[in-house]
Amino acid sequence: MSQIDAVLDRIDRDLDKSLDRLFALLRIQSISTDPAYKDQCRAAAEFVAADLKSIGFATEVRPTAGHPVVVGKSGNGKANGKPQVLFYGHYDVQPVDPLDLWSHPPFEPRIDTLPDGRKIIVARGACDDKGQAMTFVEACRAYKAVTGSLPLPITMMIEGEEECGSKNLFGFVRDHADEFKLDLALVCDTAMWDPVTPAITSSLRGLVYEEVRLTCADRDLHSGVFGGAAQNPIRVLSKILAAMHDDNGRVTIPGFYDGVPELPADIKADLKGLGLTADKFLGQVGLKEPAGEKDRMLIEQITTRPTAEINGIAGGYAGEGAKTVLPGKAMAKVSFRLVGDQDPVKIREAFRAFVKARLPVDCTVEFANFADSHALQLDFDSPALNKARAALQAEWGKKAITVGAGGSIPIVGDFKSVLGMDSIMVGFALDDDRVHSPNEKFDLTSFHKGIRSWARILDALAA
Repeated sequence: MSQIDAVLDRIDRDLDKSLDRLFALLRIQSISTDPAYKDQCRAAAEFVAADLKSIGFATEVRPTAGHPVVVGKSGNGKANGKPQVLFYGHYDVQPVDPLDLWSHPPFEPRIDTLPDGRKIIVARGACDDKGQAMTFVEACRAYKAVTGSLPLPITMMIEGEEECGSKNLFGFVRDHADEFKLDLALVCDTAMWDPVTPAITSSLRGLVYEEVRLTCADRDLHSGVFGGAAQNPIRVLSKILAAMHDDNGRVTIPGFYDGVPELPADIKADLKGLGLTADKFLGQVGLKEPAGEKDRMLIEQITTRPTAEINGIAGGYAGEGAKTVLPGKAMAKVSFRLVGDQDPVKIREAFRAFVKARLPVDCTVEFANFADSHALQLDFDSPALNKARAALQAEWGKKAITVGAGGSIPIVGDFKSVLGMDSIMVGFALDDDRVHSPNEKFDLTSFHKGIRSWARILDALAA
């Protein structure tokens, strides 16, 4: 039996124990965006640090202005010319609201069976990102158990604020740039193309996330007395937000498309060949008509084109029954997904100027920013990319595709711009994993073969 075969055999035999370790992490309620869960986030960081220490990593739980970052190191320096890699993941999770839509408590993980026979892990964080991050950790564990060492030097960086914009990680990485400037970053927070087709994410959209607050009157007003005369901030804000798109789904903010590239003809043909239809993609969530740029394929709309979306809007009375109030304030949360060379700072300032230019008399505005990150594109000729594709094909028996991702992993852009590292983004999430939604799940096969996949990738990179 070859070394890699022995490692894969160990992974298979240790699957139940791997699940036990994952379930212990899933039970920790590490909701990063809610200050009430600060201690739980700390507990998750300490759990991850202890687990990495148990397989030989020198670990630290390092403070930031927010939740801590777990850093683990397997050793220093190059080993016989092998690349030094940085693995990135996150231990924090999204809020569980609405709780009443969960079939079971979200932090009591369990194995369930879907009608098609698939076994699934159900819990908040099962897929995003605890389950995915643990595929890499478990691959390292198996390698260490079989060979006594890891195939190449590995540094772990597991953060606790990805779900709220990684705001404090950017400074952390820049302050410790000399420490983390390695040869390659590995990331497991992305998806497969379908349950049997592995994928490497070759691009990520960047992110700008803004909050806008309008104030008109100095208090809520009686709508029968002031209605028709006093400025209504909900109406003003709604009008401004509606103006962000034209009838063809194109964003109207001046300069928004500066730096947006056109895809090469061959890449565009590859995307078309994947045959993603509205029925297949939107039908699963009860929709049928793409709402993006009308002159773009659906797969472009969700992966390689920039977007402007309203994530939330509030103001006035929204309780039970009626209250004839004319609100004094209104707010909205707006996010922009960026591609190519779009500049997050310029997008942010252009949005703010767009809002200010449309404010009437008697209306003031305040802004808050939660995220600014660049988009990322991997070189299609990267040797590391090709090794990873070959390793995934060996595990799954199908050619691994390279595809852009519509989501954002904010810190990956800084891995390139600050640390000078490319990132190989391999993930095992599926479209039906209900990420960020009630009853989040992760296929048991995705977890199991994800561990095996990372073992093969590490072996290939070390060869």
